[in-house]
Amino acid sequence: MPETAEMKLGSVQDVVEEPAVETLISEKDLGARLKALRLRRSLGLVELGQRSGLSPSYLSQLETGRVVPTLRNLARIAMVHRVDLSSFFTVPQRDVFRISKARDRINISFGAKERPFMLSQSMSALIPDRRIVPCIAELRPGSDSEAFDAHPFDGLEFSYVMQGSVCVTTPQRSEVLEESDVVWIEGTSRRRYKCVSDVPARVLIISLPRQIARGHLPAQGRSLANQPRSIR
Repeated sequence: MPETAEMKLGSVQDVVEEPAVETLISEKDLGARLKALRLRRSLGLVELGQRSGLSPSYLSQLETGRVVPTLRNLARIAMVHRVDLSSFFTVPQRDVFRISKARDRINISFGAKERPFMLSQSMSALIPDRRIVPCIAELRPGSDSEAFDAHPFDGLEFSYVMQGSVCVTTPQRSEVLEESDVVWIEGTSRRRYKCVSDVPARVLIISLPRQIARGHLPAQGRSLANQPRSIR
């Protein structure tokens, strides 16, 4: 977790340094919040100035971060917008609603150009920081050589069989997964996915980095008898 200005003071004996103060102020991003609130209410700088008793030039400097507002002036602006003063300092809750239309996704083929054994549709564009990597893999029926060998990474892989049958193989074991079966699998191990049904198999594969995946695994020793069949 990145260190913030508030975390830099180890005890009450520490002296507050000016750079730490500036960092703390910049982290709140007051200028951007003030501008976004004004635009959301369709107010110009002149109108906001008339209603708050502050000059348009001063308000402009606030929004661009050239000056830091006093608590009194910030209260004036809050009263105009009819919001609580604390709203300028709290972290806003951002709702995520992203869509990946099937018609817009691009198929990446694996194998011979004229007869690929797998098509993959990446959906990582939906993830802002790209740490979680989801994709839909369509595995075609074929010979043993036509299998997908996943790249190793430090984390865990979650796979859900949407259609058909898939044989998942690691150095330790091999198991056939049918439609609606799920597998949690170690990302650092060698992993092979192969279609073993007469029709193409479709698998939703989500790669999770180690620090995120820890919170999603079942506790050690917990019974999974009532959960989808898994390799674990």
